[in-house]
Amino acid sequence: MDGYDVPEHVKLLRDWAKEDTYEQKREIDEQKLDNMNEIISEAMEFEKLVTITHYRNKNYELVIGKIHFWDEINQKLHITDQFGEVHRVHISGIADARFID
Repeated sequence: MDGYDVPEHVKLLRDWAKEDTYEQKREIDEQKLDNMNEIISEAMEFEKLVTITHYRNKNYELVIGKIHFWDEINQKLHITDQFGEVHRVHISGIADARFID
């Protein structure tokens, strides 16, 4: 098998398959940034439920909850979900923010 033993070959195939599912981080235009900033600010002020889509570990993830803290030093939003779990989302990774009706 071209110098590969079977376990190493299987590992290479698995790594390749995993990398194939990685998503590229998309650029966000200025208007979208302004809109997301307004939503995040209002969500914090009025304790509204939001859906935050953010880029983490080479994929986009979704968090639904209330923003309860802005960590300015580390540039992270602390979002508490419906189970009371706190998610720390880096502001530069946020791709979308929406209110939940």
